[in-house]
Amino acid sequence: MGVKSKTEDLENFITVVESGSFTKAANLHNTQVAKISRSVARLEQELNVTLLNRSTRRIELTEEGHLFLKYAKEGLSALNRGEAALNDLKGAPQGKLRVDAASPFLIHQIIPYIEDFQIAYPEIQLDLISNENIVDLIEKKTDVAIRIGKLADSNLYAKNLGNSRLHLVASPRYLAKCNAPQSPIELRQHKLIGFTDSPKLNNWYLKEKVNIKPALTATSGEALRQLVLNGNGIALLSNFMISKDLKSGRLIEVLPDAVISPNPREEVHAVYYKNSAVSSRIAAFIDFFAKKIAL
Repeated sequence: MGVKSKTEDLENFITVVESGSFTKAANLHNTQVAKISRSVARLEQELNVTLLNRSTRRIELTEEGHLFLKYAKEGLSALNRGEAALNDLKGAPQGKLRVDAASPFLIHQIIPYIEDFQIAYPEIQLDLISNENIVDLIEKKTDVAIRIGKLADSNLYAKNLGNSRLHLVASPRYLAKCNAPQSPIELRQHKLIGFTDSPKLNNWYLKEKVNIKPALTATSGEALRQLVLNGNGIALLSNFMISKDLKSGRLIEVLPDAVISPNPREEVHAVYYKNSAVSSRIAAFIDFFAKKIAL
């Protein structure tokens, strides 16, 4: 068996373990389940051990599998670092990079710098995907995702990009019709705009406890921004998407000291799957935008 074949078998084995199924591993590697199964079987035959106990509902590592997994990861990590070092010698990073982020982050923090990124890395082909909900990186074949809020997925590597403060905002048009609230409790007298079916996003982290009941909802943060700009009420929005609106006066902050900060909704991370090689194009993207974004 050649080096490439052996490396692919190791990658497939690790992906099966990390993703929890042969089907997800096949989806991630854009191949057939049978090929992933043969890879693991080949390793077991060569090592003369059973690495995985398989059942119809789940897979579990054997004692030998646990031991081998540790060395397989270390070995592939060393190979990936070596490949990245060789690529650096050969020139700029290249290849397709699939990036997922909520629409307001794409619109306000990524898209304005795409031209600069492509000038710096002309051989990287970007595929930008907008999802308002957290996606499974394996199922969606995503290389890197920008996630807003506290992370809970232990199967991901993450780079903390910083915190983006939350602001209670309304338009001058709305405030001309309805006097600005003077205390959090007065928010009950106003038309509040929130997220559809997203209890976590409708937690406004107010210092004074107030039960927030949006009168108008939308699924997208950018849709909320547009609703507020057009005088439809008050919303709690991240600084990364409204900082220019605040500076220009298109939006006005109300109750500036009412929101707890820091809070879990302010965290911003770039995440990628643990089993994916930290390729030079992923590193290039994260490093470039870490310096560009204004949270």
